[in-house]
Amino acid sequence: VLLAIGRDACTRNIGLETIGVKINEKTGKVPVNDEEQTNVPYVYAIGDILEGKLELTPVAIQAGRLLARRLYGGSSRKCDYINVPTTVFTPLEYGSCGFPEERAIEEYGKQNLEVYHSLFWPLEWTVPGRDNNTCYAKIICNKQDNNRVIGLHVLGPNAGEVTQGFAAAIKCGLTKELLDETIGIHPTCAEVFTTMDITKASGQDITQKGC
Repeated sequence: VLLAIGRDACTRNIGLETIGVKINEKTGKVPVNDEEQTNVPYVYAIGDILEGKLELTPVAIQAGRLLARRLYGGSSRKCDYINVPTTVFTPLEYGSCGFPEERAIEEYGKQNLEVYHSLFWPLEWTVPGRDNNTCYAKIICNKQDNNRVIGLHVLGPNAGEVTQGFAAAIKCGLTKELLDETIGIHPTCAEVFTTMDITKASGQDITQKGC
């Protein structure tokens, strides 16, 4: 059973209309610019009430810290809402960081992207004989920027741990070449990102014979 309760932006009864702050009337979300500034210059908003942003507690914390530093500490650093590692903690975990493939195509154009992907079989699944080729990994690379990794996705055990580690590399400008040069730890699930050589465009078989 998957229970997706969701969250509600309770912004309609706190007096925002009195000072002219605009909200999305349908959702209650607050539109802001890239510095979390609303249409009223002296009013800022962070966290789950932002329109078009991720509803994640660590994102709100980071955005709040950076906003305070910009307002009172002389900083100019803005919150990165794209390269955010996140995980869905279902029995088979899903983790991602950066762009989904569909959004990457909208942003960069399909002709400028190369998508590498692979199915894989975790070692711990071999003893109980769980189905092979159930886990999946994918990276999206920008061909116009040295094949920089702009999206990473993994479906498998401990996806959260895997994603958290690669998120730092993505923030540092991880490229496909750097992944290829990285020595994998065998036999780990994360190793799959160091051995990918099949592109989605090629249409080649991505099934695996063993762990």
